[in-house]
Amino acid sequence: MSNSNGNGNIDSFQSTNNNNNVTILDYKDLLKIKDEIFLKRLESIKDFFENEYGHEPEFFVKVPGRVNIIGEHIDYCGYPVLPMALEQCILLAASKNIEGFLHLKNSDKKYGNYKCEMKSVRIDLPSSGSPQWYNYFLCGIKGILDHLNNVLPTNFGMSIVINGNVPPAAGLSSSSALVSAATLTMAFIYKVNLNKNLLASIAAKCERYIGTQGGGMDQAIAFLAKKGCAQFIEFHPELNATSVKLPDNAYFVVANSLTQINKAATSDFNERVIECRLSCRILAKRCNFNNWKDITKFIHLQNLLQCNLYELEQLILNELTKDIYTIDDILEEFNISENELIMNFLTENTKDMKMFKLKQRALHVIQESIRVNKFRNLCESDSLSIDMLSQLMKGSHNSLRHLYECSHTNLNKLVELSEEVGVTGARLTGAGWGGCIVALCDSPEQCQRFIQELKEKYYSQLPQAKNKNLDEVIFSTCPQSGAEIYLC
Repeated sequence: MSNSNGNGNIDSFQSTNNNNNVTILDYKDLLKIKDEIFLKRLESIKDFFENEYGHEPEFFVKVPGRVNIIGEHIDYCGYPVLPMALEQCILLAASKNIEGFLHLKNSDKKYGNYKCEMKSVRIDLPSSGSPQWYNYFLCGIKGILDHLNNVLPTNFGMSIVINGNVPPAAGLSSSSALVSAATLTMAFIYKVNLNKNLLASIAAKCERYIGTQGGGMDQAIAFLAKKGCAQFIEFHPELNATSVKLPDNAYFVVANSLTQINKAATSDFNERVIECRLSCRILAKRCNFNNWKDITKFIHLQNLLQCNLYELEQLILNELTKDIYTIDDILEEFNISENELIMNFLTENTKDMKMFKLKQRALHVIQESIRVNKFRNLCESDSLSIDMLSQLMKGSHNSLRHLYECSHTNLNKLVELSEEVGVTGARLTGAGWGGCIVALCDSPEQCQRFIQELKEKYYSQLPQAKNKNLDEVIFSTCPQSGAEIYLC
């Protein structure tokens, strides 16, 4: 590959001396890592790019998927989470063009090509069903354009090829990895500051163009991950990541249930977000805060009350006494009309909600936050045991299953099979309603036994597992690094 400065090539880039900037490497530096599988993948996408566009790409972008070890459905309430990045990643090849068009192609032919003028990028969502794959990429473009107040160079365009091996709709953040990859690509070409925190924040905000009211965990770990460590990611008062060294004898297995769910295709995810916001507002109103309408995150309420998590948990038990709240209950609590509720408190795909489980959702958020803190503290203590961490992960799954009701029959079956073979630290990971579990093992040998047991007792009886490469469906993993750029 050449590093020429011909028409459209990247001729400058930010210094990587800042440890909080995205790492930029020359392609030749990758030869030193001796990862033959990854290098072959890079060569394959390079060849595909050249065949499609007639010239070499100028750079590559890599953004990993992630598995959340513990801390589910709490990031959008403002509380810290503990994910790690995966080896599976979104990889793209890119160059500028002078046509003023975005050319977007996927090396997997089941995903159709996309083309549009850069100055007229817009995200059209279907009235039902899943968004088109390219809409996630367009989110990242919109995010950087918003950041730059939509100032476009004349005849500016991009030619892109995407290659991804993060399983889609599996709770491993394939969609957020694609949004983050687009954000990073645009930022690099536009010479935006490559600060990881900035890019993670932009990517988290712009993914909402797709309709998902997420909290930022996926984008944060995509940019802030470090090899060999999980990340304790905080969102309040600002985005911050602290590396957490996991025990030397902690090994993780990710098992895909092969039950797919797309967060943006249903209202399930956003319903939980809305229930959390409503429960937070009710508590704020009962605590006599005049600005209760603006208090939508539990972390903000906790700070205003100057209480700890255990005291907030007790407040929920004391004040949210009903198992189910009706629309009439909500209207009476807030003293508002149904039209105001729909217009100012619900989202487009939650406006038809009739019942709300406020107590259950709120308890999960606070109790899960307590588990995250315990997990981190255990990792930093001298009295750590794998069993202690496993019990916290088990408690997390039970809460997600019964209080948050975002599990699935197949996820529960995988967790139950895990316990049968002595792996007690297993839980759903990701949004839920399908996707993957993550399980904590105490040795490589237990990992392999566990993987074999699930192949025999789960996947052999699952019709959708037929003809699948099970090594891509269930695998052991360890923490990987975050987003990177490779110059050609």
